[in-house]
Amino acid sequence: MEGTVTKVAAQADIAGELDGMSLSIVIPAYNEEGAVRHTVEDVRAVMDPLGIPYEIIVIDDGSKDNTRAEAIASGATVDYNQVNSGYGATLKRGVKRAQYDYVAIMDADGTYPARYLPGMLAMCRDQDMVVGDRGAGMKNVPMIRKPAKWVLNNFASFLAERKLNDLNSGLRVFRKSELIPFLPLLPQNFSFTTTITLCMASNGKRMIYTPIEYGKRVGKSKIRPIDFLNFLILILRISTLFNPLRVFIPLGLGLMGIGVIKLIYDIYMDNLSETTVFAFLSAIMIWSLGLIADMISRLHLRP
Repeated sequence: MEGTVTKVAAQADIAGELDGMSLSIVIPAYNEEGAVRHTVEDVRAVMDPLGIPYEIIVIDDGSKDNTRAEAIASGATVDYNQVNSGYGATLKRGVKRAQYDYVAIMDADGTYPARYLPGMLAMCRDQDMVVGDRGAGMKNVPMIRKPAKWVLNNFASFLAERKLNDLNSGLRVFRKSELIPFLPLLPQNFSFTTTITLCMASNGKRMIYTPIEYGKRVGKSKIRPIDFLNFLILILRISTLFNPLRVFIPLGLGLMGIGVIKLIYDIYMDNLSETTVFAFLSAIMIWSLGLIADMISRLHLRP
């Protein structure tokens, strides 16, 4: 009895914090017939007691099973891609359909508990994006993928000049108005969440992480090994667009360092080599390209 009273009181408190807010929950789904209905029901069970306007949008990404039928049976608003177009394309379709000021995205495979949505929405009142940090919950990720995730997270944090706890978490709440300008930059595939994280971080948007549990997925993962290379290229591309000097200055310094070491050796040998000259010229060219890219970036992002 005491536990029930505490739960009701907690729901009342969070409902008060959400006064005047509304939420569109976008759920991309591809071959998730075994989980999508439960995911929608989980969201509805959490959102109904709050008494705020909300909608659940399921986008079927050309599934070959009964995902769309299960989503329709759940009572959610359902849209679909005629062919499998990718995670990013599916989310973009859902975000464009969203009618409310705040948008949440979460996967249909049962890995992200809906109970975090009210708290994340409340935090988003003073933020542009709130991201679910899977943290220790990533123990459910296959061991073979953990080194790749560690490399990507640390490399992205270096380029973004801030700690990115969870680069591609699939549970997040954001202001729709802050996301819309970045939609043309967002890719069609799994790197959607990675891209929006870098876009927000590199443009000084207000973004915070909040700890969440990460469950065991229903069905099979759709990520392929080649996606690691795609993620790496994407991080470089986005960082070059928003913060090019973060890429070009270290690269130029590396070449300059090689030139200095080779110059010392050449002086000792009393013979200036072409390699030394090439290293210095390459460093100057890299820095020049970085300055040009930085000017283009500033012109592109000018309000």
